[in-house]
Amino acid sequence: MKNTEVSISVVLYKNRPEEINKVVSCAIESLAQHIYVIDNSPTDDLKKVVVPLSEKIIYIYGQGNVGFGAGHNIALRKSIEQNAQYHLVLNPDIEFQADVLPQLQLFMEENPNVGLVMPKIVYPNGDIQYLCKLLPTPFDWIFRRFCPFKSIIAKRNEKYELRASGYNKTMNIPYLSGCFMLFRTAVLSEIGIFDERIFMYGEDTDITRRIHKKYQTVFYPKVVVTHKHNKESYRSHRLLWIHIKAAIYYFNKWGWFFDKERRAINRQVLREII
Repeated sequence: MKNTEVSISVVLYKNRPEEINKVVSCAIESLAQHIYVIDNSPTDDLKKVVVPLSEKIIYIYGQGNVGFGAGHNIALRKSIEQNAQYHLVLNPDIEFQADVLPQLQLFMEENPNVGLVMPKIVYPNGDIQYLCKLLPTPFDWIFRRFCPFKSIIAKRNEKYELRASGYNKTMNIPYLSGCFMLFRTAVLSEIGIFDERIFMYGEDTDITRRIHKKYQTVFYPKVVVTHKHNKESYRSHRLLWIHIKAAIYYFNKWGWFFDKERRAINRQVLREII
């Protein structure tokens, strides 16, 4: 495999030091040359936690709490400017082994039509997280939160999260989770980076969809990473409202109930993998 530059970004907001140490240590031990730590916290107290860990770390503070996508965009712009071939977007609650990035990079090198790849994501106990999804409908993102019929939700999730696929094969998926996204930066230069009008939740859907229209956006299960995945929006009224606002923006942008492109893409995905 040829030597190509890989950069990583992690966006922080008042995270626990022990959580930061885990994800940053994983990044340091990887083949990445630059690790951008974008701190959206109200103070720079976390600087003393991350900066001493490695010379690879580029700590960025002072932009305020601009959101998940806008925070990562600070690093993505720098990566594109510096001609990094690949950029990895990470959640702070991710852990992965040193061989993960080389395997994903090799896959990208062998498949130049792939613009984005996500590995298999598991909980700390090893259970699969169902993060390969169809493009969402308003029911998937808004109405199911308030639906009292659990059987209806379970049946919809079975299809929406593509559970029948078994999550055991490489698949071209239109909606991949933002917790671990390895981008080909040349594709981002063409398609664009995160939509900063989405503060949090849904920015991963939007960017995957934009890339998926011209390139493959791939789930690659031969590589596994661990994600704590707290589902904070289910426990916080403030984050739930942020989630709903993001959904409203997304559907205003792409279409609510009459989205022909969504229907065509989802139909194609189901035909290919189910």
